[in-house]
Amino acid sequence: MLELRINIPQVPAAAYNIYIASGILDSVWSRLEADYPRLKKFVVTDAGVAAAGHLRRLLGDASPSTCIIDPPGETSKHIGTVTAIIEAMEKAFLGRDTLIVALGGGTVGDVAGFAAAIFKRGVPVVQIPTTTVAQADSSVGGKTGVDSTISKNAFGAFWQPAAVYIDVQTLATLDDRQYRAGLVESVKHALIADSEYFDWFETHMPAVLARDPAALEHIALKNCRIKGDVVEEDPTEKNRRRVLNFGHTIGHAVEAASGFQLLHGEAVGVGIVAAEIIADKLGLAAPERLPRIKNLLAALSIPLKIPAGLQKENLVDIMKRDKKAVDQWPRFVLLDDVGRVFCKDGRWAHEVDPRTVDEALDRLCR
Repeated sequence: MLELRINIPQVPAAAYNIYIASGILDSVWSRLEADYPRLKKFVVTDAGVAAAGHLRRLLGDASPSTCIIDPPGETSKHIGTVTAIIEAMEKAFLGRDTLIVALGGGTVGDVAGFAAAIFKRGVPVVQIPTTTVAQADSSVGGKTGVDSTISKNAFGAFWQPAAVYIDVQTLATLDDRQYRAGLVESVKHALIADSEYFDWFETHMPAVLARDPAALEHIALKNCRIKGDVVEEDPTEKNRRRVLNFGHTIGHAVEAASGFQLLHGEAVGVGIVAAEIIADKLGLAAPERLPRIKNLLAALSIPLKIPAGLQKENLVDIMKRDKKAVDQWPRFVLLDDVGRVFCKDGRWAHEVDPRTVDEALDRLCR
């Protein structure tokens, strides 16, 4: 089993371990009982995860109080789901001596983590991610939250997990579209922090698409190291942590405008292409960089254009409401090179003239 320690210097008590292996899900519950013997356990998962057999594998003969989110996915990532979780915990007479166990993808982790942050003013949460996007990104770093009817992640809190258990074997049950889309967050990590990791993706794509366990463990470890390094320096996104938003500014707008018909990774892929077009217009991109990125995204079957029917004006309106916007305009993370983010005057996210963004959107809408 691979093990990685995430230390949060500003909050030493928030340090936690990430465990990575193939086939460990069956043993996680006994570890939780041993590590948290005095805490009652409350499991949050979704109907898809339960149907895939992961809940049964986790619990074995145990029968803790459980909340199963239905329908699965982004459409349930709203404040009403958080309310339902909290009220289910209250009905089960649970208090601050509770450990929430989040078993599932990004929506489950975000919703359960947010519920943990606000239930009785905070209880610990263990993340057990079961999707490529959750194992790469959302289970690590402590960002939790839900969407409003207008924008993504409008409500949320920073709430670091007590531990993260990544069993790459759970990825075998994902459909091909979900699996491939979730890998975009891994590509993003390579683009912002590790050019050799990007090279590895280019040369190991057959093993990645075949879901080879060794390749998946390598991906999980790389992702956790990259994200952990950023989170340790900037846990509450004051500056450097913004690099993790590469591709997300326009990506989130595309995702929301599609009514979440596009998966998160698909929308972020479009956002990455948009960010590269902007970087090119600003003179930051070598000519061969965007074609390399497009080729890798295409190998994952990720769309490279904004889908027909999404209005540019609607995308701009959503971006103006971005939670990180200043004076109703977001800041953009841009690459200096593959594996390195552009940093000017110590800042990692930058103001871009709306006309430049408009031109990039026009190019993507053609």
